[in-house]
Amino acid sequence: MARQPLDLPLMTELVEWIAAHALPLWAALLVLACLTGDLAWQWNRRQRDFALQQGREPVVMRTRTAVALLLAALLLFAAIALAIGVEAGNGLPGFDSTLAEDLHQRMQPSVLRVVAAVSHLGDLGSVATITVVVLAILLMRRQLQLATCWAIAMAAIVPLNSGLKALFRRPRPLHNHGFIVEHGWSFPSGHAFGAMVFYGMLAYVLLRLLPHRWHRLVIAAAVAMVTVIGLSRIVLQVHYFSDVMAGYASGLIWLVICIAGAENWRQRHRAP
Repeated sequence: MARQPLDLPLMTELVEWIAAHALPLWAALLVLACLTGDLAWQWNRRQRDFALQQGREPVVMRTRTAVALLLAALLLFAAIALAIGVEAGNGLPGFDSTLAEDLHQRMQPSVLRVVAAVSHLGDLGSVATITVVVLAILLMRRQLQLATCWAIAMAAIVPLNSGLKALFRRPRPLHNHGFIVEHGWSFPSGHAFGAMVFYGMLAYVLLRLLPHRWHRLVIAAAVAMVTVIGLSRIVLQVHYFSDVMAGYASGLIWLVICIAGAENWRQRHRAP
């Protein structure tokens, strides 16, 4: 017997509820993400205090943490990549398309205008401009090691994401509201990937340079920006839900590699 498409009553009701409460859910997920970031800060603070008590140099990310994050992100990306390969209308692709269609029908132009303004914070032009400014500041402060890590992390965003898009070649959802016009392939989301790497690395740079009392605010702000930019792409219907989740996962992989590499370089430099 052929599989039934994703129009079962329970799933349909769930998708309609999500579409009808998209903005409150966006806000709730932002709060949840910030709380998760705060828990990460508290855990990192305990690790920092323990390292100082042991007379060791505290690190932003330990090797075990990096390995765990890499494995989790790789498994998530692989699971999503496999799931979107099933027949259209079933499983995750059916959920994606149904949610995009419901959002298309329910989102008002005034709401889309505000969401589009938020989404522009993750545009290539905005990210590139701030990237150059941060790099110039690091060079002026003679933070050559940090500047090198920053430049490598930022330079790889477009090639890595474009390569993944070319590999999967997934068409975008149909959107004609006019507030955001996007071309090219959809999977994984470039804004989600870029926001994860850009704001994550920016947080890492600030954690390295600012006094410890600012670290909690830095982590909360980075998590908030990554969350709102990625989810805005779903609300605007320029990406499917799975595109954004895969963008987060693949961006996290590159971010962890960059931070772990930078921390390893820093520790080796301090070793003598």
